Amino acid sequence: MVRLTDNNEILRVHEDHTGVLDIQSDLGVHNKTDLGKAYTPGVAVLSKLIAKHPELKNKYTVSGKLVALITDGSAVLGLGNIGPAGGLPVIEGKALLYKDLANINAIPIAVNQVSTDEIVKTIQNMSQSFAGIHLEDIAAPKCFEIEEALSQSLDIPVYHDDQEGTAIVVLAGLINAAKVVAKKLEYLHVVINGIGASGLATAKLLYAAGITHLTLVDVYGVVTPDDTRYNKYQREFAAKIKANNDQKNLKLTDVMDDQDVFVGLSDQHLLSGHDVQRMAKDPIVFALANPVPEIEPDEAAKAGAKVIATGSSQHPNQVNNILAFPGLFKGLLASGITHVDAKLQLVVAKALASVVETPTAEEVVPGVFNERVVEMVSQAVVDYSDGEKEELITEA
Repeated sequence: MVRLTDNNEILRVHEDHTGVLDIQSDLGVHNKTDLGKAYTPGVAVLSKLIAKHPELKNKYTVSGKLVALITDGSAVLGLGNIGPAGGLPVIEGKALLYKDLANINAIPIAVNQVSTDEIVKTIQNMSQSFAGIHLEDIAAPKCFEIEEALSQSLDIPVYHDDQEGTAIVVLAGLINAAKVVAKKLEYLHVVINGIGASGLATAKLLYAAGITHLTLVDVYGVVTPDDTRYNKYQREFAAKIKANNDQKNLKLTDVMDDQDVFVGLSDQHLLSGHDVQRMAKDPIVFALANPVPEIEPDEAAKAGAKVIATGSSQHPNQVNNILAFPGLFKGLLASGITHVDAKLQLVVAKALASVVETPTAEEVVPGVFNERVVEMVSQAVVDYSDGEKEELITEA
């Protein structure tokens, strides 16, 4: 067994294989007949047909089943801005997970840290080769701008795992945690610490799920509509939830009284046991910073936390995006859905929560190797697509 601290063994494993991915053929080429079908002259038939009907590329070429996993390495979890090359091992690992867990073909692509417009144009220019775009580890606010521009201009799904993936899994966990503490989801008072890409997307999805009592905290304190130290996306959402400008400069510890839920997507050891003690009865603590959480699970439990989740596999309730993206994209490719909007995210979060049939304090999200996760998530996406199509037919 490879220990997480055994750096030499980790390096050896990846060096032996020059990474963790290979390309495998689906068609053997053993003679001239095979060659003619797979390559020349057979491909001329395909090329002429697709030239007249470009949409057929998804039926006859790999573009119909290939996902682009794209990073500029500017915001890698736990490591920060380590550059495009430094970000490659992360997206290569996710490509491996796509294949092993959902039989999705994904290719890792690192792009230089250039302007938003240049990244958008680059992805647009190569989008014909892909059935979907998975963005990864791109810093805010650039990631918001890139996803927004691509979602509006491309007719394939565009998904940012740090945003949608995190939000889906956090909501799934809260759906079940609320059951454990016998509180209604929509009545929960939630403080979110860390309003970057993950935190803001999570806040938006919780709001879409009916949770309106939200307090957003970042490096300068509570995010308020008039605080120009925060970007426009943060301020716009603060205005939407009617954040009080009088809370400007209040720190995390100043707003913990009577909170039902703490969601940390920030940095290590920012929450104290005293903070947890001041929360409402049976508090829920999702301390998701990696590799070290905002509060150690033992300390949170000692302070009275009823349900505790982390981003680590070393503790119960690992909130990890691996629970979302393989099944989500399997469903997207099967259904032909082109936008990962809030309604779809809600459907996926509920499906993921339902994998845990009887939630307990030790299990509010399924384990990352639970074999039911991918199928239930992907089926939920397909069912959602079928429902949308039926609704359109009924309206017509």
